Amino acid sequence: MGTEIENWLMDLDYEQWMPLQTSGPRPSSRYKHAAAVFDEKLYVVGGSRGGRYLSDFQVFDLRNLTWSTIKPKIQSDSKTTPVEVFPSVSGHSMIQWGVKLLLVAGLSSKNVTEKVTVRFIDLELHTTGTVETSGDIPVARSGQSATLFGSKLVMFGGEDRKRRLLNDVHVLDLETMTWKSVAATKNAPSPRYDHSATLHAERYLYIFGGCSHSVFFNDIHLLDLETMEWSLPQTQSNVVSPRAGHASVAIRGNWYIVGGGDNRSGLFSTGASETLVIGMSKLVVSVLATVKKGSPLASEGVSLSSAWIGGENVLIAFGGYNGKYYNEVFAMRLKKPMNCSKPKMVQSPAAAAAAASVSAAYALTEGGQISNHRKDVSDETVVLEEEKDVLRSSVAEAAAQTCALRAKLDGINENCAELSKVRVLDSDATDLSLGSFDANE
Repeated sequence: MGTEIENWLMDLDYEQWMPLQTSGPRPSSRYKHAAAVFDEKLYVVGGSRGGRYLSDFQVFDLRNLTWSTIKPKIQSDSKTTPVEVFPSVSGHSMIQWGVKLLLVAGLSSKNVTEKVTVRFIDLELHTTGTVETSGDIPVARSGQSATLFGSKLVMFGGEDRKRRLLNDVHVLDLETMTWKSVAATKNAPSPRYDHSATLHAERYLYIFGGCSHSVFFNDIHLLDLETMEWSLPQTQSNVVSPRAGHASVAIRGNWYIVGGGDNRSGLFSTGASETLVIGMSKLVVSVLATVKKGSPLASEGVSLSSAWIGGENVLIAFGGYNGKYYNEVFAMRLKKPMNCSKPKMVQSPAAAAAAASVSAAYALTEGGQISNHRKDVSDETVVLEEEKDVLRSSVAEAAAQTCALRAKLDGINENCAELSKVRVLDSDATDLSLGSFDANE
């Protein structure tokens, strides 16, 4: 960590949003863009402004708070040749996979397709292209969620080009780039778009909020990715207001949610001013911070990313729209994870009944010793859960890097094979030349 980061990081208060003083050519104001942090840099791609889709690729260096623009080139071995170097796109999802950013779905003003498009940006080579996918490719859409699940990407919902609302589930294997449509059980969320999603305990997909064409939601749905069963868990709070177009990020068991439009005074006329934090183990919802009405953070289409800086987690927000388009950058330092209670696993009815029987049996024994023992176990469980989250993140990153290295190795092997062919041809040509020379002699 450099001195420049230390300077601005120490100026931030814990759990309070602060605007960052940036330098360099600031990107145009926008919303419905995509953003991700990699190697202490915030990458911003696309978005919309005044009904116009954007095609730029912006980089914000968190070390010196400087903006710059990258113009990626079409990869030489790309099998597609887009009209634009990078197409204008809005309402897309973006995830980091190794040294690449994968852009999934979204609407574009050009190169309209009927199926979901997956694009990539190589952060090392600064190249871009379209990824060829196979299988049951989903219909094109925007406002969907895309969540990384090991070496797979889980996509839910959205709105297609005909404005048809969706609540389908599709899984993309990132190693084979093969789509699979998932037939989830009943109790699925109602069709929606501009919701948020996250993964918990490497098994449960949470869906929050979003909207239809007339209703804004504040519900939380859970999809068990092992059984593909939907459920509607209860939250331990009544502070959750309906919202859509919000942004979210999960850090070590806590789910942070910022912005979003609501229907209090008309469609997207006001933004949600509360930054929420949801402890995912027991779905305890609380308000982490509140901003003034009209703040860029009380917007729809804002992006939210997390950065690990100097041993601390920092939230980074950019852009948004609430009657005005924004291009400011805000940051928040986070304290230790807030969910310090014993994790509560989502159970089937049979498992819940068994757990109730066990609890009843414990209630008949001496309460004091058991209470102390449970407290010790709860504390140990919290520590173990935090360590597991760190290990899961490390494993996911290692898997992504392995996939990227495998792709590079395949490219090297192809180059070696081509060189071998050239050498054989050169050798044959030399033999023919010598034979011709001998004949002339």
